[in-house]
Amino acid sequence: MSAKGKVMVAMSGGIDSTVTALMLHHEGYEVVGITMKTWDYATSGNQNTKKETGCCNLDSFNDARAAAVHHGFPHFILDIREEFGDFVIENFVDEYMAGRTPNPCVMCNTHIKWRALLKRADAMNCDFIATGHYANVEQHSNGRFFVSKGLDETKDQSYVLWGLQQDLLSRTIMPLGKYHKKDIRQMAHDMGYPELAKKSESYEICFVPDNDYRGFLKRKVEGLEEQVNGGWFVDKAGKKLGQHKGYPFYTIGQRKGLDIALGKPAYVTAIHPESNTVVLGDEEDLEQNLMLVQKINWMKYDGIETGMEALTKIRYKDKGSISHLLPTVHPNTVEVKFYDNVKSIAPGQSAVFYDGNDVIGGGIIQYGSLATV
Repeated sequence: MSAKGKVMVAMSGGIDSTVTALMLHHEGYEVVGITMKTWDYATSGNQNTKKETGCCNLDSFNDARAAAVHHGFPHFILDIREEFGDFVIENFVDEYMAGRTPNPCVMCNTHIKWRALLKRADAMNCDFIATGHYANVEQHSNGRFFVSKGLDETKDQSYVLWGLQQDLLSRTIMPLGKYHKKDIRQMAHDMGYPELAKKSESYEICFVPDNDYRGFLKRKVEGLEEQVNGGWFVDKAGKKLGQHKGYPFYTIGQRKGLDIALGKPAYVTAIHPESNTVVLGDEEDLEQNLMLVQKINWMKYDGIETGMEALTKIRYKDKGSISHLLPTVHPNTVEVKFYDNVKSIAPGQSAVFYDGNDVIGGGIIQYGSLATV
């Protein structure tokens, strides 16, 4: 038994997870590699795609296994397609059908991947689980574990990890959080994997390999086009402007692909599934300073009893805006008031609260304005 302990490493076959596994192996951990199969074409419903892409293709599995075998530690493939599909894909479809914009990576991390890893880690007597995320796990003086931003701001993934609970964080290692991506590429080269250093990265949703979420919805919801086609674009006063292709096919802030000529740029400012209407407005109509966030998972602190100031991010690439968090009478729900207006608050997306580089907590945006509650 290693003095460092035994760690189960999630290995996708890509550069980040491979370097993570080899780094921990070289540091003296007893490493067990595991590759999770989360989806296939029966799950995605796409029969036209010729080649699997992303983290769930056969080449990636082989790359992960080859690295483990070469360095003398065991590797397993974990089939979690059923639990992934039941939750992540159904949530993805349900959210769009409710007129919201989901973030499936957050849902997968929060409810599926980490739980699946920990379950198997316990079965194999592993002390820790590790991933190749660009973020850090820290412990506050109050004893609580939390995620903090990775050193490489361009690769930081703390935003998608807000849902991890204390039992998961207390056993999670993320060694890449203290490095820049260029350093990891150099490490891969130095470790004898120059092809990994050049390997392209996928930014698509794993179960939507063609990056066409509208086509995915059409394949998953039988008769969807017939159900929603012919709804109305309206202005904020309710005046009809023209017909659209169906409310699930639009997102807050969208400007391109509306297929309507109004003589000026138009943006989606609201979606009403119950009436199949999509509200269009000017760019300034997207600006708001209030929102309600529910299903909060607190990290650095065990909740807030009174208001506090935080930097709030409302999407992955958002730089964040200074805001005031105020608890409500509802559990795990906060009202967020931004000091300056922010643009395109989208229900269904994640709001993540930061204290400097540290994640205070996060939740799901329910409303862009308290007036709509």
